[in-house]
Formats: sequence, structure tokens, C-alpha cells
Amino acid sequence: MKQEAFERQHGEAWARFEALCGGASGDLPTAYRRVCLHLALARQRGYTERLVLHLNGLVRQGHQALYGPAGNPARSWGAFLAGGFARAVRRLRVPVLASALLFGVPFASLALGAARRPEAAQVILEPQELSRMEGMYEGQGGRFGRSGEADTDVGMFGFYVWNNVRVGFQAFAGGLLMGVGALFFLVHNGLHGGAAAGWVTHAGLGRNFWSFVVTHSALELPSLILSGAAGLAVGWALWAPGRRTRGEALRAAVVQAMPLVIGAALMDVAAAALEAFWSSSAAVPPAVKFTTGGVLWALMLVYFLAAGRTRAR
Repeated sequence: MKQEAFERQHGEAWARFEALCGGASGDLPTAYRRVCLHLALARQRGYTERLVLHLNGLVRQGHQALYGPAGNPARSWGAFLAGGFARAVRRLRVPVLASALLFGVPFASLALGAARRPEAAQVILEPQELSRMEGMYEGQGGRFGRSGEADTDVGMFGFYVWNNVRVGFQAFAGGLLMGVGALFFLVHNGLHGGAAAGWVTHAGLGRNFWSFVVTHSALELPSLILSGAAGLAVGWALWAPGRRTRGEALRAAVVQAMPLVIGAALMDVAAAALEAFWSSSAAVPPAVKFTTGGVLWALMLVYFLAAGRTRAR
């Protein structure tokens, strides 16, 4: 095939691949393998150096988008946090949105419903659990959100890390059950979180509760949603592998989902630090917590919508 015909045949695919590397939605691993094949063909057929360099540049972009830049580990992590993580989230925007709805709708429904009719919370949580929730947010001992897991802030930090990562891993690993496990854990956590929020609010402790959760939840809740989205993406690959085998579809889905899992784990650690050392302190005025939480929520939204959209050539 002559070079002109080769470029006409695959030019749109190359442009689409570059858009995928920049954060557009689609199957990046499959497109990456196709561009690698085109590069090999261009070299084998002796096409011009201009075309070979162009395809080689596309392959480098794809490798960085999938695996992160090679070389200095600090630079790799910096590139991931500066934009690679956000691009990976945008590439999986459909499962991310589905995950947000699966968690958010039950949470909001129970939080609002139980605040007005507390018996709704009793359908989800045992009376002993609800009583324990009230005690956690009365602010005794100068701390909120403590129920005996540890006596110190450092001890609670370790507990929160373990708990957050455990919940996120359940949501992700549940995707291997054809996505049903991920769906279950998202809805389950939404119902339980909403029931607790509504019950405590109805008990007159809403100011303490919401000022406690507002800051660290800006990291903790998106982390759970992203872990669930990764699980849903894996589950969908098993349900609808297309022309690939289920094994091939699963491997491609895991490659796309892993940046979300890694980023979510980092967010869990940061959320645990805020929860242990900041959110739980009764010495910090609620107004300060609400303001800080609002700023952090806004920053997270801007990051996932805008970070990594401009790429150096």
C-alpha cells in the first residue's frame, strides 16, 4: 500500500487516538495496540521519516497515558497527580457517573428521608448502631466521630486508612462478579451512610455531624465512587467483551481502571489524615470546617474537570 493511501485510511484513527490520550472517552488499550501495529508497518514498508516520527510520537503518548511517564519515579508520580489521574477518570466518565448515581441517590434519599421520618433509618441500621452514632457526635472529650476504635489521633488515622481502603477495594474487586459486587457495595454504602446522616440530623446533632464530615468527605466519597467506577468498568468488560475474548477485555479494562484504583487509595490516605487530625477536633469551629470543606470540594471538582487537558508536545 502506498503511503498516501495508508495515511488516508488510518488518519482519522490516529486523530481519535490522540484525543483518547488527552482524556477523551474510549478504548485506549485497543487503540494503542493498533497504533503500534501501524508504526511497525510504516517501518517495514519504508514510509517517510516524517510519518514514522509522527506514529512514534503517538505511541509514546499512548504509553504515557496508559502507564505513566518512565524514568524518575518522583516525576512519574508528579505527572500522575498533576493530570494523569484526572485524565484516567475522564476516560471512564460513564462508569464514574453510574457509580456516583448508585451511591449518591440512596445516600441522599435516606439522609433526607430519615431526617424527617427517623424510622426509615431503623430499616437499615440496628437500634444499637443508631444509639452509638448519637454518642459519636455529641462531642464528648473534645472529639467527634470516635467510637472506641482507638484512643489517639494516630491510632484513629490507622483505623481510618484501613477502613477506607477496605471499602474501596470491596467496590473495585466486586467488579469481578460481572459488576454485581461493585453495584451492591455502592448501594449498600449509600444506604448505610444516608441512614446514619438522617438519624443523627433528626437527633439534633446535625451541626456536629455535617461539620465533621464536610472536609474529609471531599476526598473519601469521590474515592469510593472512583473505586466503584473501576469495578463497574471491569464488570462491563466481562458482560460485553465485544470482538475480544473475555480475558482480553478484562485485561484491557483493568489497565484503564488501575489509575482510578491507585488514585482512590491515595485519596483514602489523605482523607484519613483529615478525619483523624482535623474533622474530629471540637476545638475547630464548625464555620471554619464548613468553609474549608467547601473549598476542598470545589478544588476536587476543578481538578477532575480540568487537570491534564493541556499536554506538552
